[in-house]
Amino acid sequence: MASVAGLTRFLLGKNVINNSRAGAIKFYSTAPQYENIKIEVVGEKKNVGLIQLHRPKALNALCKPLFKELGKAVKDFDADKAIAAIIITGNEKAFAAGADIKEMQNNTYSSNTRDGFLQEWEDVSNCGKPVIAAVNGFALGGGCELAMLCDIIYAGENAKFGQPEINIGTIPGAGGTQRLPRYVGKSKAMEIVLTGNFFGAQEAEKMGLVSKVFPVDKLLEETIKLAERIGTHSPLIVKMAKQSVNQAYETTLKTGLQFEKSLFYGTFATTDRQEGMNAFIEKRTPAFKND
Repeated sequence: MASVAGLTRFLLGKNVINNSRAGAIKFYSTAPQYENIKIEVVGEKKNVGLIQLHRPKALNALCKPLFKELGKAVKDFDADKAIAAIIITGNEKAFAAGADIKEMQNNTYSSNTRDGFLQEWEDVSNCGKPVIAAVNGFALGGGCELAMLCDIIYAGENAKFGQPEINIGTIPGAGGTQRLPRYVGKSKAMEIVLTGNFFGAQEAEKMGLVSKVFPVDKLLEETIKLAERIGTHSPLIVKMAKQSVNQAYETTLKTGLQFEKSLFYGTFATTDRQEGMNAFIEKRTPAFKND
């Protein structure tokens, strides 16, 4: 809402927001059943699900209705066998400039606990398919946390990340204090969370939060290329690989290695593993069947 935009302008300066180039990225048709997002199937093989957060007047502030729609779109793409990977993006001004402060202003400890505040966010992290964040502009507070819910983050060179919750008397509540140290280490995470300072795309790449940085007008194109590259592999094996990598953040090394080996052994029960190795030996392109 306006309060989120106001906070961002106060912290960063109004001119920074107004200087971003509008309209350079072409997005796709609006799905009529959604009010706060746009979706489309893209890529040469039409196997990439694209979700654009679409609350431009509020800098894509993450209100509950938006996240319900986002969760539904993610689950629908996850269930669609034709979709290999999912991209979540915003616009050039903002990926998402935080949670909707006006919406949560009158929340209480009791209401948060009773209603399971923010539980809709789990729909993104529970997705079995790879989810890629394409971040231009502001990814602040909940926006930064949403990006970290994704499996890979690509950023435009104008992207700004941060966890500024400390400035309004609260702390990150959707994974900021937990995922950020796993990406950037304890010291850097402490600095980011305790100061509320913003940092740019190049610094985010340097610290390991972002995989790659691109010119603003090339970000979506390059993100789609990444999703298409993932889509050339067996969907079943991609899902198993994602599970194995995620396990590294949730367990000890010894337990993680055991989990990895178990999944590795499991691939030998699939026809896709057999097809992949046969194709390599025969020097041809594999024809995976997700089996």
